[in-house]
Amino acid sequence: MMSSTTATDPLRCASSQLPAWRVLVIDDDPEVHDGIRDASAGLRLFDRPLELVHCTHGDNVRALLLGEADLAVVMMDLVSQHAGGGLALLDFMRHTAGLRKTRLVLRTEAPHCVPDLDTLLRYDISDYHSKTDLTPDRWGAIAARSVQGYQRLCAFEASRRSMEAIVCSSTALLEHTDLSAFATGVITQLAALLGVPGQALACVRDTTAGPSGTYRVQAATGRFAGLLDLPMAALPDATMLRLLHRALDTRGNALDNPVQPFAAPGVLPPPRCCGDNVFGDDRGLALYIGSPGDQDMVVFIELADPAIGPDRQLLDFFCVSFSTLLRNRGLLERLRRSAYSDPLVSLPNRAYFIEKVGECVQRGTEGMMLALVDIDDFSATNEMMGHRFGDRLLSAVAQRLAEVLPAGVMLARVGPDTFGILGPAHMVPPQQLPDCVRDPLTINDTPHKVSMTCGYVLLPQGARTGDDLVKDATIALKRAKRDHRGQQLQYAAHMGAEAKERAVLLSELRKAIENAELFLVYQPQVDLETGNVIGLEALLRWRTADGRLVPPDQFIPVAEHSSLILPLGQRALEMACQTLRELQMAGLAPARMAVNVSVVQLRDPGFFGMVCAALSANGLAGHHLELEITESVVVLPTQLLQSTLNALRAHGVTIAIDDFGTGYSSLSYLERLPLDRIKIDRTFVQQLDAPHGGRVAEMVVQLGRKLGLQVLAEGIENAAAWQALQAMGCHHGQGYHIAYPMEKTDLLRWLAQS
Repeated sequence: MMSSTTATDPLRCASSQLPAWRVLVIDDDPEVHDGIRDASAGLRLFDRPLELVHCTHGDNVRALLLGEADLAVVMMDLVSQHAGGGLALLDFMRHTAGLRKTRLVLRTEAPHCVPDLDTLLRYDISDYHSKTDLTPDRWGAIAARSVQGYQRLCAFEASRRSMEAIVCSSTALLEHTDLSAFATGVITQLAALLGVPGQALACVRDTTAGPSGTYRVQAATGRFAGLLDLPMAALPDATMLRLLHRALDTRGNALDNPVQPFAAPGVLPPPRCCGDNVFGDDRGLALYIGSPGDQDMVVFIELADPAIGPDRQLLDFFCVSFSTLLRNRGLLERLRRSAYSDPLVSLPNRAYFIEKVGECVQRGTEGMMLALVDIDDFSATNEMMGHRFGDRLLSAVAQRLAEVLPAGVMLARVGPDTFGILGPAHMVPPQQLPDCVRDPLTINDTPHKVSMTCGYVLLPQGARTGDDLVKDATIALKRAKRDHRGQQLQYAAHMGAEAKERAVLLSELRKAIENAELFLVYQPQVDLETGNVIGLEALLRWRTADGRLVPPDQFIPVAEHSSLILPLGQRALEMACQTLRELQMAGLAPARMAVNVSVVQLRDPGFFGMVCAALSANGLAGHHLELEITESVVVLPTQLLQSTLNALRAHGVTIAIDDFGTGYSSLSYLERLPLDRIKIDRTFVQQLDAPHGGRVAEMVVQLGRKLGLQVLAEGIENAAAWQALQAMGCHHGQGYHIAYPMEKTDLLRWLAQS
């Protein structure tokens, strides 16, 4: 029959604040139960009484064991006549009931029943005794050893769980990027570990002031909340301040002082070391977390019960763990700054900007605008003036933008020469962004004029990522750079569709180059006075695998806005020079071969060398080649353009301005640049039949004559146009009336018949 007795004075038990040690006695011999009951009378172990639970093997022992989670000791006879007793019951206790910390003491009489070593180890049996050993003195010693073993295992388990909690909580704290939130997390976890109310504060050193920076209250809870942001030296509690200073003076170094128990309530001893990083008195604890010369903090926390001292090793582990965490947090913070900031202009970078745009959309913030501002022709300036000048230009533009943007608007550097702006649309008028550099910037004490182009998008309320929205603004920026340079342009949905089409076309163009689908056709140029062929213009064409011709005005701009125009232009020049050489060998070659050149090619530092190499490889002289450039070259720095063209002219290469009058309409560059020829655009030639339609063409002819330049008209499609241009004094011409562009085989036949 099961019974429970408490082996102590009931009054003493009632006044005790600690629960009794529970001891289960399983034995079929009533004398054993009586002997243990008598021996336990009045016995206290570690200031706690014993509570005995008695039963026999015939009772429902297994059900009892399943309901007992805090048994300190089980005394059991090993030999039993009941099924399920003996070793089977031991196995049930350890593995089914889960009583792994409970100390097992076996009773056995016969020598052959003494458990072997394997059994003792398998079931973690503390001891075994005969019935005659259960005298009051012997039983007191047996119970004391067993309870002490149970107490140590419980303490070890509690420490293990606390350490797991420290590790888990420290891992979670790594997510806090804000130092105040991190410090609050430290004191919260410390209070949870000690099981005390959150009456604590944490003082953190200001690292911006160096190793001697002032410590300030970075986090405070409970009745200390009013001390937040106060310098540590100004704390009103002298005892608290003394402990904090003691922790700082040691700075994590171990002291030789032996660990002493905390003083009794009401006694105020001097601060004592409670570990390598922990100091305490009867009121509370001060902990040093961190390392000297790096980010560190000191924490003070009040103790709820000064009579109960905290575990030294656990607190040391807490300090070491959170010191490591603080160092790792500092490293992560530095890595984050490196990953999310641009050191050149001291602004957030593209990754951070995209992240903030995404957060703005997720919050559903209305009326926000995302703008991208690009410095026009920055690459050419950088190449001509040098990278150091370019860096200073970027810094000056960043400063100018920061000056005009109101508080609350984010400015970031999102590309080599592109800045991102994010803020309320009513605070950032788009036109204000390009206009902010209307006044020259001062670079190296010298005024420098620049222009900027802006593309922007209003943030939608729908589910879009930051990266998608930046991409939309980029599309608007590229369109503005192409059609509205120096101005601003808002993104529209059709721009995205066109951008996708261009991306597809670019991919197909790459394949076309690899598969040699691009080729040249040649259109003859004649002297309008004599009709003699004086030159050829090489024109690039693209025929797809299915025989479809892609118009040049579709794929040439795509190539110019990508890296493809350089290899494509080089291949076109090489093929044109090779064709001219073949015509020379056949005795059919005109005086020159004209090849179109883009602004991107002229900006390339290796362009002059590439031209010379193409001529040399085919045994041609410089005068055999004419390069046709468009009016868009005026966007290049004058010094860069002049030096490149002068080098080509010195080599004998002639230079022609193509499509004159359709570009920037600036005449000053005609006098500055080393030119040989002006080409009248076909648009003006086709207007010759209209009333007063020949005025522009005639003006260009007169302009060329006054500047000493030859004039060539494009788009001559009938004899009347030929005659009209000849009457104006135009020197040369080309067009369908003269000859269509032809592939090389047809060209050889046409030249032979001319």
